[in-house]
Amino acid sequence: MDPYDDDLLERTVSVPAGEVVLQGTLGVPDRAAGVVLFAHGSGSSRFSHRNRYVARILRDAGLATLLIDLLSPEEERVDEITRQHRFDIQMLADRLVATIDWLSQQPDTHNLPIGLFGASTGGGAALVAAAERPERVTAVVSRGGRPDLADRALPRVQAPTLLIVGGRDQIVIDLNEQARQRMRAEVRLEIVPGATHLFEEPGALEKVADLARDWFSTHLASVTTSSR
Repeated sequence: MDPYDDDLLERTVSVPAGEVVLQGTLGVPDRAAGVVLFAHGSGSSRFSHRNRYVARILRDAGLATLLIDLLSPEEERVDEITRQHRFDIQMLADRLVATIDWLSQQPDTHNLPIGLFGASTGGGAALVAAAERPERVTAVVSRGGRPDLADRALPRVQAPTLLIVGGRDQIVIDLNEQARQRMRAEVRLEIVPGATHLFEEPGALEKVADLARDWFSTHLASVTTSSR
């Protein structure tokens, strides 16, 4: 049983994105300082225990969260067999952009600065979306992400970006370091000692959540304060 099913802050939302309608879970605490849009990785969904845990920590810190399925149920079924969608970074980024635009039109989120939290391939998609909506995306966090997949969009990202990688995930550390060197925005690479790709080790996910909370609280709250 999901321990957060009784969270009264959350509600299911439908987000039009081109020819599909994406399903998401939106939670908006009172007087939210910003909203964080989650882009999960391949083989995951908005019900990911890891992302829901991080989202709960962010909401406790006064940030709204939107966990979104970037693929339709039919696309998910095809992807499980062919894997043709999970590395289609531009398609995933386009759907994130559509969701960013949707958040900008909703009564309870339209005036909130937006952060993006990407995991695995979702990290690459989040950075492409940040490059395409620089006026709306204020901060990015990537957890075990593939920022290298953002490729030519990397130098165009303006949002301060935190790259979090497990200390035992050497290949992804190298890919993150290469991506960091191509970026021009403020970028920090944070390595969680002893953690593998999924941060399943004791205390690893808690460390991720704390780092993400502090990054978003700093960069989203500063925008909220300056706009008042």
